[in-house]
Amino acid sequence: MKLELQGITKKFGDFTANDAIDLVVSPGKVHALLGENGAGKSTLMNVLFGLYDADGGQILLDGEPTVFSDPGDAMDAGIGMVHQHFMLVPVFTVAESLMLGHEDVKGPAKLLNLDAARDKVKELSERFGFHIDPDAIIEDLSVGAQQRVEIIKALSRDAKVLILDEPTAVLTPQETDELLEIVGQLRDSGTAVVLITHKLREVKAIADDITVIRRGKVVGTASPSDSQEELASLMVGRSVSMAVDKEPAEPGDAALTVDGLSVVDEETDITLLDNVSFELRAGEVLAVAGVQGNGQTELAEAILGLTKTDAGSVTLDGERLTGRSIRSVLDAGVGFVPEDRTEDGVVADFTIINNLILDLYDRAPYSKRGSLQPSVLRENADTQVENFDVRTTSIDALTGSLSGGNQQKVVLARELSRDLKLLIASQPTRGLDVGSIEFVHKRIIEERDKGVAVLVVSSELDEVYALADRIAVMYHGKIVDIVSPDTDRDTLGLMMAGAHSKEEVA
Repeated sequence: MKLELQGITKKFGDFTANDAIDLVVSPGKVHALLGENGAGKSTLMNVLFGLYDADGGQILLDGEPTVFSDPGDAMDAGIGMVHQHFMLVPVFTVAESLMLGHEDVKGPAKLLNLDAARDKVKELSERFGFHIDPDAIIEDLSVGAQQRVEIIKALSRDAKVLILDEPTAVLTPQETDELLEIVGQLRDSGTAVVLITHKLREVKAIADDITVIRRGKVVGTASPSDSQEELASLMVGRSVSMAVDKEPAEPGDAALTVDGLSVVDEETDITLLDNVSFELRAGEVLAVAGVQGNGQTELAEAILGLTKTDAGSVTLDGERLTGRSIRSVLDAGVGFVPEDRTEDGVVADFTIINNLILDLYDRAPYSKRGSLQPSVLRENADTQVENFDVRTTSIDALTGSLSGGNQQKVVLARELSRDLKLLIASQPTRGLDVGSIEFVHKRIIEERDKGVAVLVVSSELDEVYALADRIAVMYHGKIVDIVSPDTDRDTLGLMMAGAHSKEEVA
């Protein structure tokens, strides 16, 4: 099925999210929709999927004008969409999830025909190598497996066009590779795939056609053979450096000391952190590498005090942090960028103004004699929104209305605006576009060069290599080894898979 969008325009008040966009998606091809966060990519696909009504233009399927009043119409026409935030019920099984909204019944009692749903899951799972158990509970599945369930849901409804909205934003490198293989199989089966993304490596690996959107308009088309620098420049409208420009670190004394830190899950009795010890010096970046789920999250949260420790200690400049309140740890000069911004980084129902002072609201100059100072808060918000290029129509907007990448910018703006001794940044550029990644990396290095000790936790190896002065590799809750950033990827990959040290790999 050939899909055409002609002159699609979508406005929200005075803001034009999509400005007369044209797009052609052909069967058996992967069409990448490339652009910065807030460029209008997801809005365009939400119009196509019937979630939004267009203010102008038309949709054609095989040359015939079509109008979708809701997602049900779109799905009936053969269009499926996997959203960045999955639309799954945690307590349902995979088979039950497949039937939701399309219930199939059997017999006089009209009981749900779960057997048919199970068979469909098995059929699609075997055809595309999904390895999904139809009776598995959604909340027990990994993020990558949940995404495959979403794809199965779309394919079970005979999707001829599959929209994937930022599909690798929450996946590990291994899950990303698996997804790209699946996308390739879908293409080979004749499915048209629209890939919404800002990740250039993935675009070059899988796309057949590339359309670039900037600030709501199509600014050009590109080829997967174009360099990452060329694609990045087209996305952001200026030259973008794909490498981090930094001088060698000049580390000082040990700032952060982690000694024998252990964390045991109270419910499962599983050891999440196992006697972890290391030192992080002022003025250096220690990047923690590892497959997601090997203790990196618990390490960052245990240092901050979000996770209860069972043994060991954490000190900053000789001052013990273990056992203190989170507020006290922050006051000691710790900045924290959590990996899950929606749960731990922002309050969605608060304005941008208020999210930027969540941990400073009772301090001067934001508060005076117990009262917030609105003019100071607004001035701070205006400055931070400009400095961090937060795409919003107003600083009074609710933070939950922003794209994921712009929410992350709000978190970074808040944390980097304080005087810090230690910055803990977990997945600091997850969901950000190349222009924003360049900016965040620059700011992290600036913190390092000011003498701040920086601990970066990232599942992106490119980011680990770009930022690290040293790399700590974690596996099953332990630090396997701490190596230099000139360690090659193959060696690092083997260590991430459980080899005990660089010397053992060699």
